[in-house]
Amino acid sequence: MDATLIVWILTALLCVGLLTQAYWEPRLRRRFGGVPLVWYLIGFPVTVCRIRFTWRRLCQNTDLAVVRRPRYTMVGRDVMVRGVALRPIPPRLGVPKINRLGCGLSVRVRLHPGQTPAQFIAATEAIVHAWRVHSVRVISPERGEVLIVAVARDPLVVDQARRMYPAPRFMAAVVGRTGDSSAWVIDLRKIPHWLVVGATQSGKSTLLAALVTHLGAQPVALVGIDCKGGMEFSLFAKRLSALATNRAEALGLLKAMITEAEARMAVCRAAGVRSVWGLDDDERPVPIVVLVDEIAELYLAGATLAGRKEAVECSTALLRLAQLGAALGIHLVVAAQRFGSELGPGATALRAQLGGRICHRVNDEASAEMALGDLSPDAIAVAQAITEDEKGVAVTTIGGHWVRARSMLLTPDNVRQYAARNAHRTPELPHLAAALEAGGESHE
Repeated sequence: MDATLIVWILTALLCVGLLTQAYWEPRLRRRFGGVPLVWYLIGFPVTVCRIRFTWRRLCQNTDLAVVRRPRYTMVGRDVMVRGVALRPIPPRLGVPKINRLGCGLSVRVRLHPGQTPAQFIAATEAIVHAWRVHSVRVISPERGEVLIVAVARDPLVVDQARRMYPAPRFMAAVVGRTGDSSAWVIDLRKIPHWLVVGATQSGKSTLLAALVTHLGAQPVALVGIDCKGGMEFSLFAKRLSALATNRAEALGLLKAMITEAEARMAVCRAAGVRSVWGLDDDERPVPIVVLVDEIAELYLAGATLAGRKEAVECSTALLRLAQLGAALGIHLVVAAQRFGSELGPGATALRAQLGGRICHRVNDEASAEMALGDLSPDAIAVAQAITEDEKGVAVTTIGGHWVRARSMLLTPDNVRQYAARNAHRTPELPHLAAALEAGGESHE
């Protein structure tokens, strides 16, 4: 066939694809989770070809290929020579499949005897450069094979504003998207307490707004502690069952929550169950999520004796609530600009109870270490590499490992609308309101 004719045919196909993109792309996005048409037509086939043509050389350069011949060969009677075969055998590569969660693909690799997934994890950087993709994640779903998940472009730079995702189950919220294009889920049934660390303008408040927005659509009581005068939580005050705006009110509220926890323990003990989730639906008390913004305001003692006493009492109450609340349907979400040992031993003890960790951009290494230090040094380094332009990007714990994620962007107007829409779902907890009034009177 004439080369000119081939060029004209390819040009015509490209023009047809571009003309029909406006019609097919919305339907493909709804069907395949938001994957653009260009990735189907060009990106995926080109990446598959690149994977096939570079796989053998990539395995040779990263020592993933094996040699079936012995490494040592006897030459003569007394001389042994060590050599390397000219064509090492790479692991068997499966058929690449398109990733329906975003611009990416996944491919299974059958391991040679003696190989481990750790070797492929160590070679992820080389795989990224060889395949020319944004990121690569290696997991081992079955023994003897690994699954390589490649993402073609950074999903965290895509604006996810004003799009509400359905929650996977009760007491869970989809607050954004992870680095592999999957949903970022905060599940309070799996991890009951969370620590959120981030500097000013890092996206911490936006994350809390997304969490409250999704939990607000469920039969859950939301309690806020915002010692900065309630400025952060005022957007969704209509959905809060109680809101403490200073440390005295917060102390009264925390004491009331401990009393509530003790009452729930008595109910569970009488029913012979180990947690409120073992009770019948009509007997189970409403779950309560306590959101604390800027915990340093509770822990800073101040110069007066009364201030130091309040700080100690707040620290003790929070720690006890974290220890008791997991089985009683009481959950903590603690946020801070900085979280370090200078807040006192109570902060370190509370940190041990907060199993979920989220670290946005921070101004010091100590905060990143307090949030992610018990995960891995790599998580700390990745969190410190978050720039000021990456608002909402964080490092979080999902499934026992850390990932980069980005919370969805909700404007203040969006938050107010969602709070007003779900205001009728706000449970009335009169004992918490009474505790707030008592705390305010003592503060005066």
